[in-house]
Amino acid sequence: MAMEKLVILIPTYNEAVSIVELLEKLSGFRVNSQYQFDVVVIDDNSPDKTADIIDKLEIYWVQVMRRPGKGGLGAAYRAGFDKVLAGNQYTQILTMDADGSHRVEDLPAMFDAIHLGRSMVLGTRWMPGGSVVNWPKSRELLSKSGTIYAKLALGINLNDLTGGFRIYSAELLNALNLKDMNATGYCFQIEMAMASHLAGAKATQVPITFVERINGVSKMSKAIVIEALTQTTRWGLMRRLRPNADKLHYVK
Repeated sequence: MAMEKLVILIPTYNEAVSIVELLEKLSGFRVNSQYQFDVVVIDDNSPDKTADIIDKLEIYWVQVMRRPGKGGLGAAYRAGFDKVLAGNQYTQILTMDADGSHRVEDLPAMFDAIHLGRSMVLGTRWMPGGSVVNWPKSRELLSKSGTIYAKLALGINLNDLTGGFRIYSAELLNALNLKDMNATGYCFQIEMAMASHLAGAKATQVPITFVERINGVSKMSKAIVIEALTQTTRWGLMRRLRPNADKLHYVK
């Protein structure tokens, strides 16, 4: 683990308040930890000037990647992957929400779970030791049901397929046809889990505590839920009807 080079990708859209709080927590963790990492904030031209605010903080290990407009979570992450992989500087890429729902306190356990080769670490809410805070029962039921459906449809035995707190090895990401992926919302997390599974990645699940955001507005919408259900059903049918073609689509 000591030799791994880490970068954290954080997509933002109107997260001026929460991103400052998150970067302050990451700064404290970075100073007092054996783990060293850089951060790339991927901003989709936030009207609240999120990118400008981050630049003014002048944190040397934080870069801002400015995108022209709101293109969705999947597009932001794919752009971030392209950026950090092109530099060939990092061996592990962590994805993390800007709104504080992913806790800095859970990072040590996730970093400790890193493996060499094609691998991913999944911060997992729905396993022993995992939990959610400040969620209504309806939201919890929706998330659990979505993962159960995706597990059955795709044949992937992971407990949190919609979660976005993850670490991908650069070796794994370089083995995937990222440019051919098209999921935009949280469905992107399911697509990445499926592609990683097809690439033979070693998956390690780590329990986390997910905390519902306090500041700002949730990006979850009915359209995102419908996209996830529709795409997962389509992927499930394709995996059964044309399993080899499915793998060729996602894996180089």
